[in-house]
Amino acid sequence: MNFNSPEFAVFFPVVLIAYGLVFHRERMRDVILLVASYFFYMSWNWMYAGLILLSTMVDYCVGRMLAIEQRNRVRKALLVFSLTANLGLLGVFKYFNFFVDTAVDLGGLLGLNLSFVHHELLLPVGISFYTFQTMSYTIDVYRRKIEYEPDLLKFAVFVSFFPQLVAGPILRATQFLPQLRRTPSVSSERFQSGLLLIFRGLAKKIVIADLLAGLGIDAVFAAPAEHSSLTLLLALYGYSFQIYNDFSGYSDIAIGAGRMMGFDFPMNFNRPYLATNVREFWTRWHITLSTWLRDYLYVPLGGNKGSKRTTSRNLMITMLLGGLWHGAAMNFLLWGAWHGLLLVLARGQSRTGVDSGLLRTIMARFVCFHLITFSWLLFRVRSVDAQLEYLRGLATLSGGTVLQPAYFAVLLLAFAAHFTPKAWLDGQLERLTKIPAPVQAAGYAALVLVFVGLSLGTQAFIYFQF
Repeated sequence: MNFNSPEFAVFFPVVLIAYGLVFHRERMRDVILLVASYFFYMSWNWMYAGLILLSTMVDYCVGRMLAIEQRNRVRKALLVFSLTANLGLLGVFKYFNFFVDTAVDLGGLLGLNLSFVHHELLLPVGISFYTFQTMSYTIDVYRRKIEYEPDLLKFAVFVSFFPQLVAGPILRATQFLPQLRRTPSVSSERFQSGLLLIFRGLAKKIVIADLLAGLGIDAVFAAPAEHSSLTLLLALYGYSFQIYNDFSGYSDIAIGAGRMMGFDFPMNFNRPYLATNVREFWTRWHITLSTWLRDYLYVPLGGNKGSKRTTSRNLMITMLLGGLWHGAAMNFLLWGAWHGLLLVLARGQSRTGVDSGLLRTIMARFVCFHLITFSWLLFRVRSVDAQLEYLRGLATLSGGTVLQPAYFAVLLLAFAAHFTPKAWLDGQLERLTKIPAPVQAAGYAALVLVFVGLSLGTQAFIYFQF
């Protein structure tokens, strides 16, 4: 069940009605949220709901034992058990075949003829997100940064809450469990702003991301040798905005849905292509993942407390594993390595470049945007040979393009929406909430019909595969 599907257009209002009917009964409210969340997840494959249940039970029990256990050796063993269970799930379903293929390739280089069995298990949707979420809870309880959650029902809702279950934002227990323990904050203003966020996210996904893909990106990336370097460059620009609008659109919908039910999720995107260097980019892009990697991987490795060489090593390890988090393929490792290298080179530079003058800031943003855009080639194209073919096509410097005017119109819209001052855009959206309710309702109904029509047969959100 995708956010941009007719099924979700029916599912979410039904959940809202049921939720509203029991809103003042805390236990029933939590039951409705849990049932809705499992139903939402099981709409892809009902069998994989067992994995969420397993992860939930493991970390609930470990958290409970960590709360009463005082012996450091035992507490560390409990933490290792939890991490092993969660990373083991990821390893089996997401990385097993990749590691097998890598071992076979390395064996071939050494003259060994290795052969291993592959499994045919489907990758559970969103497994990377909810395992990171539960691991952060256990680690924080182990560090004594938070108290364990004694209510299994509330903890299960925290792990599986459907708006952000499949592709984030990655919630932490400190952010969400306190909201479950009190009556959620619901008001007409929050309901309206949440609904507006949902429609903004749908517009990003359907009107920009999917149209860019359908009008040219998919065809160009499928056969780069058949296109001029100008077309290849325009397709790469387009993919930069496709993946941003696809992923940030999902986050907007998730945040908006949560807000309509009275919950606050952390911001996940903040116009990342305005960054002047890659360090700043990662404070604007997939913020909940970048802060997770910082707090639970980079800092435990030593962060920037050691020598420059040690700091560079920590950055590279963090970004390599961050790349691997996205997918079990060599291109994601290359993507992570590229960002790790850029972060190493960016150390010591100004975070924003604002003090360097307007022209230098514009130039810094221009350079950073193109460095990030190149990284999307590594992200989008799976094989190294295909990546080299794309680069050779870019190097021919051939002009002319087969892309249609509609593609340029959508690309221009994406560019304008991203670089127009945020205060002005927020002001225009705020004005929409002042329109009389019947007019708003008619407008939203019309948009639903448009979105459903445009989204029929289109692809799911890109980050569902991670």
